[in-house]
Amino acid sequence: MSVLKCAVIGVGYLGRFHAQKYSLLPNADLIAVCDVNQAICDEVANELAVPAYYNYPDLFGKVQAVSIAATTNQHYEIAKNCIENGLHVLIEKPITETVEQADQLIALAKKHHIKLQVGHLERFNSARLALEPYLDNPLFIESQRVAPFNPRGTDVDVILDLMIHDIDIIQNIVKSPITHIEAYGMPVLTALIDVANARLTFANRCVANVTASRVSSKTERKMRIFQKNSYLSLDYHEKKIALFKKTAPDAFPEVTNMVKEELVFPSQDALLEEIKAFIESIVRNTKPLVSGLAGRNALSTASRITSLIQANLELSHATLVDYDTV
Repeated sequence: MSVLKCAVIGVGYLGRFHAQKYSLLPNADLIAVCDVNQAICDEVANELAVPAYYNYPDLFGKVQAVSIAATTNQHYEIAKNCIENGLHVLIEKPITETVEQADQLIALAKKHHIKLQVGHLERFNSARLALEPYLDNPLFIESQRVAPFNPRGTDVDVILDLMIHDIDIIQNIVKSPITHIEAYGMPVLTALIDVANARLTFANRCVANVTASRVSSKTERKMRIFQKNSYLSLDYHEKKIALFKKTAPDAFPEVTNMVKEELVFPSQDALLEEIKAFIESIVRNTKPLVSGLAGRNALSTASRITSLIQANLELSHATLVDYDTV
């Protein structure tokens, strides 16, 4: 396979890991790292023995592909300039701040024949990768993604920080338009929404109940998928799937037993797999596993959830104010 010249733009917490993974791949040549924070950039550059750049346009003409791991509010401008200068782009989630910006990046990538992949890391979880053969027209999905509070990532609300992973996966599984959303949530430790629940109804009548919290005492990433005659329990953290299935599909439920099959998958480096898939999509000229459109659709649903929760919070506040004036 061809060796691509690559760089990482934004080498804070997550970008540093991106740079480390590129340095491990035989078909990727990490040419440089870039960050406006010169101290951090120099540290990562010295660790990986590559040049440090502090201004990303200086990379144009020197590399063929980049990871963009800057803050979300910088995604659009950086990605737009990179695409227009012929660079293939792996952009961390969420793809952009707004759906309109995402649409523009998708159109630009198509115009310039650029691969645009979005960093929805959970798609490369070994348990998720093994799920497809067991799916059979899901009817109800329940997901829970909770984690202890971490100041990193609080530039966005919990919907864009955590819930968007499950939104992306559920939309990819169901493959049907969303017709209705109900959503509730609140700030707890930050000025943004820290805990949220959403109920998604799809055109094919599948319903998904999605919960995310970043104020939990534990880390948990689970999903249960119910379908006719079976259900799946997926644990992203433990990398395992439990399949519960009726022994006799045509028998009455009261005389039918359920059998359980548990599959445990070896831990693998999901970020390494994500970057490997990005590089291979460029070299082989194939569609990225998580396309710009998938990232855009996840952002669209996440934005609708955030708007609904904010509207409910404003209504609750207005009701309290009215009550206090009585």
